[in-house]
Amino acid sequence: MNRFKITELGKNAFWLRGTERDHLVRVLRLTPGDKVLGYDNSGMEYTGVILKVEDKSVTCRIISSDHPDVEAHTSVFIVAGLSKGEKMEWVIQKGTELGMEGLLPLRTKRSVMQLEGNKAQDRVARWQKIAAEASKQSHRVKEPRIGEVCDWEDLQEKLPMGTQWLIPYEEETTQRLTSVLNTFDPELPIAILIGPEGGFDAAEVVRAREQLGAQSVSLGPRILRTETAALAALTLVLGYFGDIG
Repeated sequence: MNRFKITELGKNAFWLRGTERDHLVRVLRLTPGDKVLGYDNSGMEYTGVILKVEDKSVTCRIISSDHPDVEAHTSVFIVAGLSKGEKMEWVIQKGTELGMEGLLPLRTKRSVMQLEGNKAQDRVARWQKIAAEASKQSHRVKEPRIGEVCDWEDLQEKLPMGTQWLIPYEEETTQRLTSVLNTFDPELPIAILIGPEGGFDAAEVVRAREQLGAQSVSLGPRILRTETAALAALTLVLGYFGDIG
């Protein structure tokens, strides 16, 4: 069955509007009597049958509901230094498929791309749309939240209290990721700080350690691109706590 993000949820029905309604009608050409799946970012999934197709909405009667066990049990966020090209989009799409909880775009000293004002808002809206589409494709029931572009001083207030911080760093030679994860509580959120092209400046690594209590870790002897490092670290963390593999 085709999956849709629910616009409005009632006791016995849900409604699809906007782009969800248009996709159902104009692209898929579904009609009354067809069955669809809907999710509302609460973790629930609803099977519905189309009752009525109108100009601005589609009404679906709920015939069953479920709470599928598809979301990661450990909340893992990526805090990604702004990078150019399609790198951020790639990380958001694949990170969503893997199970990340959310992503925060971070301004850093070595960020080539700079986003401010309306341009930043437009880009975040585009990134959120990518996360939404990837959520549908991967059959998730919660979309990762893409936060506003932020600075170092904003980080602590952007993520939940008790968040545990990791910073993969190419000059870290003694502390491996798995040894640090052994000290982490899987019931608390984990944030992975990923540098842009060229990595973090040494002063930023010191700041992460002092301001956030971040643990610097090695991902191995090879230098990884920013998008590779983000997805490798996310996969390793989720795999360590049993959410992958």
